[in-house]
Amino acid sequence: MEEIQNSEHKKACANCGAEMKFKPGSHQLTCEYCGYEEFIEQSKSSFEELELAHYLKIVGENAYTETIELLHCKNCGANQHVEENYKSLDCVYCGEPLIREDAEVEGWITPGALVPFQLDVKKARNIFKNWVGSLWFAPNKLKRAALNPEGLHGLYVPYWTFDANLHATYQGQRGDYYYETQTYNSNKGKRTRQVRKTRWTYASGTVNGFVDDILINASNRKRREIPSKVAFWNLKDLVGFNTKYLSGFVTEKYTVSLKEGHHLSFQEAKNIAYNWIRRDIGGDTQRIANADIKLTDETFKHVLLPIYLSAYRYNGKEYSFYINGQTGAVSGKRPYSFWKIFFLVLFILVLIGLFAIFAK
Repeated sequence: MEEIQNSEHKKACANCGAEMKFKPGSHQLTCEYCGYEEFIEQSKSSFEELELAHYLKIVGENAYTETIELLHCKNCGANQHVEENYKSLDCVYCGEPLIREDAEVEGWITPGALVPFQLDVKKARNIFKNWVGSLWFAPNKLKRAALNPEGLHGLYVPYWTFDANLHATYQGQRGDYYYETQTYNSNKGKRTRQVRKTRWTYASGTVNGFVDDILINASNRKRREIPSKVAFWNLKDLVGFNTKYLSGFVTEKYTVSLKEGHHLSFQEAKNIAYNWIRRDIGGDTQRIANADIKLTDETFKHVLLPIYLSAYRYNGKEYSFYINGQTGAVSGKRPYSFWKIFFLVLFILVLIGLFAIFAK
């Protein structure tokens, strides 16, 4: 078993000694006090794809594991690492206060790669502000939240990615549409119509291919799932993991185990195999009676992906707003102001009443 090492260290400015932060959109650390910048040295070798079968056997022994200091939210269950210089001690997901003294050191499977933030917090805040400003009937409290500089947090979200060679043999049926003319009685006498039918023929065969980067969310969020509109990253921008990219941001630890993530990835691989089979069968429609799907040469990575998040409570309900830290895509559930809608309806009714009076 490899020696467990601490994965987080303070990045001190070589010029003034202040703590440095990662500069989004670059491969540099920057000092907010004196402006000094330091280049993050890239690994000469590409990030490693780990052999899945071998790793599943030894992961229980904490092999290839480092440690990370985590704060556990008792309200929503999120496990998050907070840098020393991070001012907010509220959960980034639900806003529940976190107690720094409750931090625990835990082992984790070291990330193999990450997509660095491309948007800094100023750009993200402007995107969020403009989005909130475009919402009809948004509560004033929500608009004030968009202006709160402490309300938006940069978060690295954990994902598993899986690769494999896929081989599947299948049996099924190919359906080809054809049309028959049918005669029927109506109020206007006999009529004809075209009725679509399907001619089924037996089909069987094999499909093969490489399945690349099946992405599995490694955070069990329950009610706080990242909207699909936002949860899309260009994985070509992945770089080898370096803790310097985490400086100034919150990092969430996975709560979906590697074994569970692998199980979920097989379901995705099965969907991919069925799409390949349908395409191989051809025709207008297909039936798949059975399919024997096998994955070989399976590998995986633990990766971190960037999100900006604002958690907001209104009338006792929890709302979350997300901005993709790479693309700037924004989405989230929003509350409506009852009083704004009420007064608008009242205003319309008054106008209708006045129009009716003057029309007499």
